[in-house]
Amino acid sequence: MTLPFDKNNQSTFLAWMFRMPLIKRWSLMFCVKPENIAEHSHQVAIVAHLLAVIKNKKFNGDINADRVATIALYHEASETRYGDIVNPTKYANAEIAREFKKIEYLAEKECLSALPEEFQALFSDIIVQDNVEIRYKEIVKAADILVAYIKALDELNHNNPEFVHVEEKLAEKLTSIRTTMPEVQYFMDIFLQACSTTVDKLSKR
Repeated sequence: MTLPFDKNNQSTFLAWMFRMPLIKRWSLMFCVKPENIAEHSHQVAIVAHLLAVIKNKKFNGDINADRVATIALYHEASETRYGDIVNPTKYANAEIAREFKKIEYLAEKECLSALPEEFQALFSDIIVQDNVEIRYKEIVKAADILVAYIKALDELNHNNPEFVHVEEKLAEKLTSIRTTMPEVQYFMDIFLQACSTTVDKLSKR
């Protein structure tokens, strides 16, 4: 049974968030394994949480890993309004990049305003990326790049040359990031290779 929609009483926040599986990533590229932003956000949350744990346990960090994971789950919230804009378009030049950042900010504010007013302050520094504390944003960004890199490796393992340039660009970013974030280097040393392993090899005893 479908209940009548009453915009005076119903928050549309979850309705927008639940549209994440409909929004495809890598829209200008052929993918052996299609991906949507719900899957991507879930994976980024797992990796970001793990990076925070590594940072705390191995490198004297004091990051709230649960908060990092929550921020990561919502880091693509703006795309529920306007879809996924691919990087070659978003960063075609500095002016276009600035305009897209403005659009993303407005979309995040729209997502925030879809919540009941009494909850908006609690979500403001989770959904609106400009409000996220910089050290949390850095971990989520690193996780975002790692997840995209793992995706590129997976596509290449399935003989998809579309991702050759993606892997190269992301590898350059990771080379830079891991010089200041030892948790990223640790993640790559301990976890990365197994992410591209077949299920038969994973199951082998």
